[in-house]
Amino acid sequence: MQIIPTIIEKQFSEAVEKIRLSKDDFKWIQIDVIDGIYSVGKTFELELLNKTGLVTDNTLWEIHLMVKEPVKWIEKCEFIYASRIIGQVEMMSDIEEFISRTKDAGLEAGLGFDIDTPIGDIPSETDLVLLMARKSGFEYQKFEEKIFEKIKKLREFRKEKDLKFRIGIDGGINENNILELKKIGVDIAYCGSTIFNGNVNNNILKLNEIINNN
Repeated sequence: MQIIPTIIEKQFSEAVEKIRLSKDDFKWIQIDVIDGIYSVGKTFELELLNKTGLVTDNTLWEIHLMVKEPVKWIEKCEFIYASRIIGQVEMMSDIEEFISRTKDAGLEAGLGFDIDTPIGDIPSETDLVLLMARKSGFEYQKFEEKIFEKIKKLREFRKEKDLKFRIGIDGGINENNILELKKIGVDIAYCGSTIFNGNVNNNILKLNEIINNN
């Protein structure tokens, strides 16, 4: 299992601090984008990432778009040299178009499904399916146990359709549930507060010990 830190911030300065704290320990960093339409609140302007010197060959940016019509954000993601884009499907009018245009831009393409969003058809070119384990957005929500059944169904769907996408889980992942997620077949665990609340180095060590020694 791979762990990717996820950063959701209204203030760019707060995002920069989290990037600095995590960039040496992780190849990938996920930046969450909320436009104030998909959900209450709005994150910092994505283009600012290109003005800090943080965009280097050592870090791969994954952009999680919780926005209306994610396809309209592809150029912005290209501007900050993103390597993968995940678009939430809830305000996406054409899933096929989003995947194809993201792939045409030379980027990996993913689809995100909120905790209560049923999983529909997934284009064969999709690289990653991200399941939210709680309601997406700024407001704190508990990890919902029903995500385990959703993961099982997604794995069955992947096998039945002979698809190759990886499965990622985001929302409320911590030391108490990450091992169970690994055992059920999750490929990527996205962690925010579990990494950044408290001592970041100790938090990273603890998570890695759990998934690597069991």
